[in-house]
Amino acid sequence: MGLFGNKKAKRDMEDTIIEVIKTIYDPEIPVDIFELGLIYDVIIDDDMNVKVSMTLTSPSCPVAESLPVEVEEKVAGIKGVNSAKVEITFEPPWDKSMMSEEALLELGFM
Repeated sequence: MGLFGNKKAKRDMEDTIIEVIKTIYDPEIPVDIFELGLIYDVIIDDDMNVKVSMTLTSPSCPVAESLPVEVEEKVAGIKGVNSAKVEITFEPPWDKSMMSEEALLELGFM
């Protein structure tokens, strides 16, 4: 695969990963974690190993143990993904300004 083909494959894979992440919801908020702004970055290397950098609404979030595992398992289950790793960060700390317009509307903040 040429250089441009690889870039397109990564773009397509990133789109697929985001669609899968959009099926995961914070159980306390009726909005998916992507629209909530909990996903900071998705990095795909040339071997289709995926690293997702994400945060939680707070360090004491009740799903702090299960949510990252769910993201990792769902991303790893995507056809073409070699491996998936989720990294939790609290820098910068999450706040509602990170939510998409769709999430703000859903939650009545707009």
